[in-house]
Amino acid sequence: MTTLALELSSAVGSIAWCGASPNEQFQTRFANDRKHSGAFFENLEACLKRFGRPNRIVVGLGPGSYAGTRIAIATATGLAAATAAELLGAPSLRAIETDAEDYVLIGDARRHSFFFARVSGRRCLEGPVLLTEEELRGRLREATCPILTSEPLAAFPEVEVRYPSALILAGVEIDVRAAIGTPLEPIYLRAPHITFPKTVG
Repeated sequence: MTTLALELSSAVGSIAWCGASPNEQFQTRFANDRKHSGAFFENLEACLKRFGRPNRIVVGLGPGSYAGTRIAIATATGLAAATAAELLGAPSLRAIETDAEDYVLIGDARRHSFFFARVSGRRCLEGPVLLTEEELRGRLREATCPILTSEPLAAFPEVEVRYPSALILAGVEIDVRAAIGTPLEPIYLRAPHITFPKTVG
């Protein structure tokens, strides 16, 4: 089984390849600019030229950069259609680069709110849930494991920044039976705000 993993939910993007032998394990990282995805496609092209077609493609679904995550999903969907690879998605928060078995991940959810998630053994035990700054500070005071974030937070400068890793994502356990046939979507922290045009007359 060969696996291609794509992770674009944070400011540091990554692409990984896992094959049957240690010689077929590869990861590259690059600056993930949501306004310019050239580095992503250049690295992806180099990876595919080196290793060929994957049997499975895994995509990080966030939470994080909607633009980056959507680019990763669209690319993976197209590749899966062209190569008949199995297509799967998993929350990016399960693939944070840390040696800790248990950790808390927090992030900016905009509109004066934050998200909170608790991970153990690369499985999400809680969240992501939306909290106010005051509520989040209360939750963090109760935390007994490392507190991490995948983006610098002005309100929480003491929290260590760690990014999701495509290589770790490639190895997380995914319920294939539940995932197959389900369209991949970014993890939305709140329902999208939709506006309708005003009617005239």
